[in-house]
Amino acid sequence: MPIQPKITSRKLLARTRIFRVEELDLEFANGEKRTYERLLGGSRGSVLVVPMLDDNTVLLIREYSTGSGDYQLGLPKGRIEENEDPLQAADREIREEVGYGANELRLLRTVSIVPSYIQHQTHVILARDLFADRQPGDEPEPIEVVPWKLSNWDELLAQPDLTEARSIAALYMTRDFLS
Repeated sequence: MPIQPKITSRKLLARTRIFRVEELDLEFANGEKRTYERLLGGSRGSVLVVPMLDDNTVLLIREYSTGSGDYQLGLPKGRIEENEDPLQAADREIREEVGYGANELRLLRTVSIVPSYIQHQTHVILARDLFADRQPGDEPEPIEVVPWKLSNWDELLAQPDLTEARSIAALYMTRDFLS
């Protein structure tokens, strides 16, 4: 196992309502020194929920994505609020975004995105045994809920608005778990 580099200094470069940018000076075991920048995520992370209406039907959502500037098809997601664990956050998010609660919630895996530049963890949660329970959320417009049969897997992956890597990975994890 390689020896981790030593952090010789760290400095907060910028802070916005959502993001913090940190600069790190590192010294590697071989004596090389480098300066890196990274986005700091929230300390609690986020959840990405795979709500299964039945063993073949996933409830996807289509909502506006500011980063890509268009509407994207994907899975319900959101940050973990103070005093919540990942399962509680997942249950809250699907009630707000798809209008269902879940009697069964299971952590499939915790993943990262661009770990070289972003300090953030996303907990992928499988939600089963759903029941109707819409709760108000913080979305600026109603979210379109799109039921999709996993038996139409190839057609789903071919959708031009399904581009988010976390959603695609979570769907693969779910398909493998359920098979």
